[in-house]
Amino acid sequence: MNRKLYTILISLVVALGGFLLGFDSAVISGATPFYRETFGLDTGSLLIGFSVSSLILGAIVGNISAGRLADRFGRRKILMVTATLFTISAITSALAADIVLFLIARIIGGFGVGMAILVAPMYIAEIAPRKLRGTLVTFNQLNIVLGISIAYFSNYYFQQTIADPDLKWRVMLGVEAVPAVIYLALLFLVPRSPRWLMQKGLEEEAMGVLAKVNGQAQSIKIFREIDQSLKDEINKDRARWSDVFSSRMKVVLIIGFGIAFFQQITGINAIFYYAPMIFEMAGGGKDAAFLQATILGVTNVVMTVVAMFLIDRLGRKPLLYIGAAGICVSMLIVSFSFFNAKYVIDKDTMETLVEEVSAMEADPIHLENIYKLTELEGEAFESEMAFFSLVREKVGQDTYNSFKEIILMHSITINSLWVLIGLIMFVASFAISLGPVMWALLSEIFPNKLRGLAISIMGFWNSIVSFTVATVFPVQLEFLGSGTTYSIYALFGFLTIIFVWRFVPETKGKSLEELEQKLIK
Repeated sequence: MNRKLYTILISLVVALGGFLLGFDSAVISGATPFYRETFGLDTGSLLIGFSVSSLILGAIVGNISAGRLADRFGRRKILMVTATLFTISAITSALAADIVLFLIARIIGGFGVGMAILVAPMYIAEIAPRKLRGTLVTFNQLNIVLGISIAYFSNYYFQQTIADPDLKWRVMLGVEAVPAVIYLALLFLVPRSPRWLMQKGLEEEAMGVLAKVNGQAQSIKIFREIDQSLKDEINKDRARWSDVFSSRMKVVLIIGFGIAFFQQITGINAIFYYAPMIFEMAGGGKDAAFLQATILGVTNVVMTVVAMFLIDRLGRKPLLYIGAAGICVSMLIVSFSFFNAKYVIDKDTMETLVEEVSAMEADPIHLENIYKLTELEGEAFESEMAFFSLVREKVGQDTYNSFKEIILMHSITINSLWVLIGLIMFVASFAISLGPVMWALLSEIFPNKLRGLAISIMGFWNSIVSFTVATVFPVQLEFLGSGTTYSIYALFGFLTIIFVWRFVPETKGKSLEELEQKLIK
């Protein structure tokens, strides 16, 4: 087989870990409304938020342990473990009889996510020829956004084809086991990393892998380079936490912690993890909400590809300005749309509600409670909070949990097109800027000796912020309202612009040594 084609195929197989990572992160968005009903979770509760963000909690543990495990057992073996974890998580979450087992399954999947996000690009970087390395490593990022997009399409398909709500969410989550098992099988065809093999003294096998990828003559040269690099590493001082947090690192720490904070606090995972729910709150039915979520997935893929072409042409700072401004404006559009929404229960609304609840063969007590909404007939509400406070009071918490979306869909008057436009603009703005640019910046601003440890610390901080945003989002919507929640994200988008202007340097075209001299005082 052609050496270039062989390397590309290996990289594509390994990058399937990124696909599963993206799929696992986004598939929960479609399942949430249905398992919430199965497990009897209160609308707007922290437990709903935690059931979504528990994946990130597992990922944090996976991040922390991935490097050492990959060094001890090998990159390929750890990728096999991630494929196994994805399979176990998908099957267990799909079969979960209670919320505790469901949460455990999601945390197990998160552990796989945390390892895959670090080990897959690490393996590709170690096996790829230097001329192809940049392109092949981006396969992983591209697969992540493809996984997110396919998860939305998968959710939409099962929303359309499965009638039973309890079966619906179980299939949505369980289907991930199929690509996970395929990934595990394909990994047996992938060679072990030549760098890891040399670390373990398996030089003959390492040479064989290098020859397959680079050819016999070039592989000898690369073998010597890796050998010298490993010897240099033995003689190097280990990076220490005290070095990372020393006073001379002040400038790069501000940049690193700041950009990692703003990447998540602007709300990207709130949008990705709860997209169908958001569209339902804008008055769309479930089918329309799931279809609109797929549009966000496609937008994410397209704009990530655009960012790959622009990051070295326009530079990091212009993309951050464009993206942060887009996030601010787009969230203001969504916020304004919800602030201008009206909530009215009239005779037609009541007839439709009674008809739909009756067709669902729900507990008769729910139908009885729905009838109590006739007391609100003819009254127009401009405040989402005031409206739902009264609805909850009239129908009771259980009926409110089960039928909030249906009540909302038939009572709200809102410009849903502007909500869709705003969210598409938001995802596009993130995908072209904060999404890819943060990782590029982090790899450039830290000195060589501390880069690995510093990026791990920033990744940990980024995950903590992401976990917090995803956990509290349902609570924000319930107790602050949609308009206020999206206004907060708009404010953080504006603060990102100020932060970039004040602290972030342009790194395009500058050597790592030049940046180190400028930033490390």
